[in-house]
Amino acid sequence: MAIRLRGRPTLAGQLLVLQLAIVVIVLVAVAAVSLAQSAATFNRVEGRRVTLLAEQLSSNPALRFNIRNPAPAEMLAPTLQASIAQSGVSSITVANADGKVIAATNVTLIGTQVTLGDPDVRRGWSGQLQGDGGKELVAQVPVLSEGRDAQGKLDGTLGDHLGTVMVGERVPSVLQRLRGASSYLAIYLGIACVLGLLGSWLLARRIKRQTLGLEPREIAGLAEHREAMLYGLAEGVVALDPHLRVTLVNDVGRRLLDLPSDAVGKSLRELGVEGRLRDVLAGEDEARDAVVVRRGRVLVMNRMEVLKDGRSLGSVTTLRDRTELAQLERELGSFRSSAELLRAQTHEFANQLHTISGLIQIGEYDEVVTYVGALNRYRESLDLTVTRRVHDTTVAALLMAKSSVAAERRVELRVSEKTTLLRLDPALSADIATVLGNLVDNAVDAAAQSGTPLSPAWVEVELRQDATSVEIVVRDSGPGVAPELAQEVFAHGFTTKAAAEGERGIGLAMTRLICRRRGGEVAVTNLTEGGAAFVARMSTQRTPEGAR
Repeated sequence: MAIRLRGRPTLAGQLLVLQLAIVVIVLVAVAAVSLAQSAATFNRVEGRRVTLLAEQLSSNPALRFNIRNPAPAEMLAPTLQASIAQSGVSSITVANADGKVIAATNVTLIGTQVTLGDPDVRRGWSGQLQGDGGKELVAQVPVLSEGRDAQGKLDGTLGDHLGTVMVGERVPSVLQRLRGASSYLAIYLGIACVLGLLGSWLLARRIKRQTLGLEPREIAGLAEHREAMLYGLAEGVVALDPHLRVTLVNDVGRRLLDLPSDAVGKSLRELGVEGRLRDVLAGEDEARDAVVVRRGRVLVMNRMEVLKDGRSLGSVTTLRDRTELAQLERELGSFRSSAELLRAQTHEFANQLHTISGLIQIGEYDEVVTYVGALNRYRESLDLTVTRRVHDTTVAALLMAKSSVAAERRVELRVSEKTTLLRLDPALSADIATVLGNLVDNAVDAAAQSGTPLSPAWVEVELRQDATSVEIVVRDSGPGVAPELAQEVFAHGFTTKAAAEGERGIGLAMTRLICRRRGGEVAVTNLTEGGAAFVARMSTQRTPEGAR
């Protein structure tokens, strides 16, 4: 089987593209440096020139006098035109103390409001402003009257603010700046050539280092040996690069992960790989022999990062199908549950015997009879409640067992009055018992942590059956489930309990797996009065083999 990376250029093509990229980057850098130097020179030289001209005009006695003239535009026009002709600037504008243009080389601006670079008009300002004719380098200088003393004589100080003089020089375009920098381009291009040659040499060394000094024929031989080795394995193999793109996946790995035939070259996100499976493949979950539930399969995964000279080249993950083993573990779990039930019942009977023994020792024989009768009535009432509503013996026995376990943890297990369940097919009955057992175990754990003498802990089970499905509802008085964790609780490995040893959190993941195999689903919501409600639904119809 040949491995081909579709859509990727050849080695020669990659070399050409990278060399062209180096040249383009260098030329762009040259152009950027030229433009930056041109802009800095223009702002420095022209900024000083327009500022000097604006200061000269603002101190011109004729302008100070005519700025208060009833017809300032006509009186100031000769002065402005003469200044433009001598200095070669783009525009000169004069505004009164209110910021209204009263004279300008661009007569269309007369009567408009001048744009100020600094709100404090009594201070000079220079910078770039956007005008109707484009961006200009502008200097704005206030026009101040000459100060006078108490007798009305000039005393050499500055007085009231009369207006503002604005001198602007149009900022050259990018093309104009490049033309102005043409004297430097030859030097820059020479530098660009040197950098291009250096970059090409470094690129050649990099490729040589990446191929470990191997020639193309040797690389092809290694690829053939790799194919023979990887595709002959009974385990799945998935290789990822540092950017989490699939670089290799054998047939077993593609089948276990249900990946398309063109998965090579695509990222995990493009392939729809999310949740715990992505965490394991990406190395965010570093557990050894990590168990992941993927579309009806229980997979055992081990990831190893590939390093060379301290640099990550990616990772290789092996996968084993443990679905049948998980089924055996589930059956073993039922035996453990039975052992837990016997332990709980033993503990319960021991407590009852201690009570009876104590009553006999103190001579309260009538109380012994009353106590034993109460115990019998409670057991008969529980048996009658369960068997009257649940006619499937496997599920009824499970509820009786869980009731004893819950009672030991001071949690009341109730069966809803709406419960009704007929006798089921043995395979369906086993699946319902597994789902119900997992949900009740989690509910008892949650309720036991939040129960108090004033607010006893409880768990309520409701079983509903119709012509095509069975619905299991388990409510509890626990703290509930955070909304952002409503989906995460069904992921394998998730648990809100502190796992001191061993692996926790597979119960709800297996619950979802069983429900989906039965054509149903499981979900969780929070109750308004506190606690959570898990709802699992399974079809009573036979599902096709391998349905997910």
